[in-house]
Amino acid sequence: MEAEEGGSLDRMTGLMDAPPDNLVELRDVRFGYGARAVLQDLTLAVPRGKVTALMGASGGGKTTVLRLIGGQARAQAGQVLFDGRNVAGMSQARLYAARRRMGMLFQFGALFTDLSVFENVAFPLREHTSLSEALIRDVVLMKLDAVGLRGARHLMPAEISGGMARRVALARAIALDPELVMYDEPFAGLDPISLDTAARLIRRLNGALGITSLVVSHDLAETFRIADHVVILADGAVTEQGTPDQVRESSHPLVRQFVHPEDSEEGPVRFHYPGPSVAEDFGVGAPR
Repeated sequence: MEAEEGGSLDRMTGLMDAPPDNLVELRDVRFGYGARAVLQDLTLAVPRGKVTALMGASGGGKTTVLRLIGGQARAQAGQVLFDGRNVAGMSQARLYAARRRMGMLFQFGALFTDLSVFENVAFPLREHTSLSEALIRDVVLMKLDAVGLRGARHLMPAEISGGMARRVALARAIALDPELVMYDEPFAGLDPISLDTAARLIRRLNGALGITSLVVSHDLAETFRIADHVVILADGAVTEQGTPDQVRESSHPLVRQFVHPEDSEEGPVRFHYPGPSVAEDFGVGAPR
């Protein structure tokens, strides 16, 4: 009986120590800039080990979600959980430790223009580790090899294309072997060949490294091709979520306008920003 109780206790302890299925969770999060509300009671989850796409119309709060996860902004209500811990409740030391488990690919790469490709990727290793220069060299070359740019190590950012710069930025984002990589518009401004390369690279690295990816993007075709889970944001909350096929079949008017714009010229998102009527502005029909 004692053996059974001990075994049961061990199993319970193991269950308690098991990591949550979702690496990131937002629970009833509210956030705004001044009087402008951006997120309203937003609840969403980013499954561990999957590629999750965060999509929606411009200004819908997608980049704000990334800032909340990284702790650059604090939710005004609700919880932002990373690996089960509330980001807002972390001390500065714990927050920095959590950030070392995250990688970020900024829009257009955001490389240091006065550092070479090699030095850009080496930067986080020098800032956050005490590795020897020999080990840093090996790690940098491995990361550059993973994105196909080991041979470009000596080049400066001004000497490489936009697509190559995005790949260097990705090598830098995975330099510390993060558990979560966040991509803010990774396909913006890329030609079709570079775009396809970047998309396949995100998918391949997610599987090969066993990481969790959160992709903010407006490119429907490529994002739907690599995503396991798609979340559509609108009016500060989740409007639709599911697999790419499930989202494509959504009957929600805003989702249909976003996913099938060719079939819904007029929808909830209007071309004209709300304002006075033409008659009011130009005095049409007013007595002269």
